[in-house]
Amino acid sequence: MSAKRDYYKVIGVGREANSDEIRSAYRQLARQYHPDVNRDPDAGDRFKEINEAYEVLSDREKRAAYDRFGHAGVEGSLGGFSGFPDFNDIFESFFGSFAGTRTQTGPRPGEDLRASLTLSFEEAVFGVEKELEVEQLVTCPTCDGSGAEPGSHPIRCAECGGTGRVRRVRSSIFGSFVNVSTCRRCNGTGQIISNPCHECRGQQRVRARKRIKVTVPPGVDSGTRIRLAREGNAGMDGGPLGHLYVLLSVKPHRYFKRKANDIYLTININLAQAALGDEITIPTLDGEAKLTIPASTQTGQTFRLKDHGVPYLRHNGRGDQLVTVFVATPTKLSAEQKGLLRELGKTLGREPIPQEERGFIDKLKDAFGL
Repeated sequence: MSAKRDYYKVIGVGREANSDEIRSAYRQLARQYHPDVNRDPDAGDRFKEINEAYEVLSDREKRAAYDRFGHAGVEGSLGGFSGFPDFNDIFESFFGSFAGTRTQTGPRPGEDLRASLTLSFEEAVFGVEKELEVEQLVTCPTCDGSGAEPGSHPIRCAECGGTGRVRRVRSSIFGSFVNVSTCRRCNGTGQIISNPCHECRGQQRVRARKRIKVTVPPGVDSGTRIRLAREGNAGMDGGPLGHLYVLLSVKPHRYFKRKANDIYLTININLAQAALGDEITIPTLDGEAKLTIPASTQTGQTFRLKDHGVPYLRHNGRGDQLVTVFVATPTKLSAEQKGLLRELGKTLGREPIPQEERGFIDKLKDAFGL
């Protein structure tokens, strides 16, 4: 069996290298020799050698023992998992950090914010530009996000050496196991702020209120969500801004009902209009329009006005307006009107006519798509 190589030469750093330089060199080599990337037959052995060297040199106690006694000083301290000493480092090198395992060092993105906005019926149909006032966490203007009082600077955490993580080795009958946890002293930041900023108290961000314009496109409805990029909380340590999500709700209209992109309207006409026909004026989303009522119109009959509905949100065109008419029975009649109706009634007959199986209620449901 060949003798083990010097761990510093395996990683490619000098003996005076700090933890950051060792970690950086390790990650480059891990990416280069990982068996999933490098198909060379010797890549697997090289990868294990790199990981073994990193396990020793990244641990202060093991490194000190190695510097003093060489390989003999750490023999027996490498457990069964020595080929992969730090899964987080490997995953970060290839895939980035996973939620729940990411060390809180380096830039951190700001949190997303949520707000609600109420629109009138017409605003939802035709679109509108609104203004919202939101409370955000913004980068502290006094310390410029460092968390330290102007004129001072954060210092590297002595507990974790600026890595934000603490490695502890535990021995058992099965071998040695390495436990990596977030540094409690610096809360994973790798830095200690000895003189916190008086404005943000070392938190890097302060609360502020901001007025933001929201452009609402035509055709939205209750439940529509609008994303405003980079209008959320400020990031930390140079991280990007979060986003703002605005949830819309729409007030009901006095006359109109909406279903998808169609508009429904119910109107009353009198007996003469239904029997003889007429041209009437009705309200639409675009203003008043003419509607022809043909002779012999029955109560519950529906008429369609093309392209008088709600604009489609994601493509051109509009829905329709559906107008359902009801023949209103007069309740206040003059003596002359009563006489005329009596004469008309004599000519219409008095025998009741049974309804079809699909009666008025069914036709009404059809009209409204129920």
